[in-house]
Amino acid sequence: MRRPFALLAATLLTAALAVPASAADNDDGDEGFTINDPRITESSGLAASRQHPGVYWTHNDSDDGPYLYAIDSSTGDTVARLTLTGIGTPRDVEAISVGPGNRLFVADVGDNLGGTWPYVWIYELPEPKRLQDATVRATQYVVKYADGPRDAEAMVVHPKTGRVYLIDKHEDGGHLYEGPEKLSPEGDNVFRPIAPVELWATDAALSPDGQDLAVRGYFGGIHYAWNGGELQREGRLSVPLQGQGESVTYSADGSRLLFGSEGEQSGVVSRPAPGADDEGGSSGGPGSRADGGDSASGDGKGDSVKVGGAVVVAVLVAALFGLSRRRRKG
Repeated sequence: MRRPFALLAATLLTAALAVPASAADNDDGDEGFTINDPRITESSGLAASRQHPGVYWTHNDSDDGPYLYAIDSSTGDTVARLTLTGIGTPRDVEAISVGPGNRLFVADVGDNLGGTWPYVWIYELPEPKRLQDATVRATQYVVKYADGPRDAEAMVVHPKTGRVYLIDKHEDGGHLYEGPEKLSPEGDNVFRPIAPVELWATDAALSPDGQDLAVRGYFGGIHYAWNGGELQREGRLSVPLQGQGESVTYSADGSRLLFGSEGEQSGVVSRPAPGADDEGGSSGGPGSRADGGDSASGDGKGDSVKVGGAVVVAVLVAALFGLSRRRRKG
């Protein structure tokens, strides 16, 4: 979902940052890649396949149709496009996650009306065993919030239990919402707030072992110990500055965090996951190094940030953001 401020920030950042389309010409897609498909102009969600090594699922934000794209991260090319049936017309698809049994969950939970839709949807479908263009029937779930409608762009599915969680998007921070133990295609699935999240969240990801939660926003991120949903803040994430930072996922082995952005030929930037060791492994537990390799340059290919320009832009954006908030409150 776009707001005037987000669009302004995207314009400024795109002008100041140099993340070339060839940012990830390497054999290991977990080190970053570029989405080459011209049909993908608003990549809003990202999820690493566990069934197909090196493949990442993504989708457009809105106005595209019921499509999912499988990207080969070694080349950045689309290797399959799925057309979903059994659902209505998607409104504002914001996130995708892989659950137990290689089930794909798609969150049509954005609210371009600012949190006024009485319900949103989640779709579930099996990840195909063969990667090729196909039509797949999905199950559609009606989602409501216990405390009323709201905008959300982040969804995670616990890799062990399959329980679905959402994080609402609010400038002053939102909440982690827990869904029913099992979603039902009949009736409403009510999500209830269980923990505060100190970020204007645009996406989130659970580590493959279910121990760590990464939450990203436009200009930063937070690493939490999952702790059964009772979140414990561990530190900040090294989130790259991107044109419009929308997505995050763990690599299939949990050693990397990959950050995606909207735009044509958008770059996916890779950073070490919290607790990753020098060989790329991950401790996967709370209390580990929480900065994710926090540095100005990072070490992921596809992260050629011009630091000086980025700092200037960040200051300008912060000033504009403060001005916009004063005007709204005035």
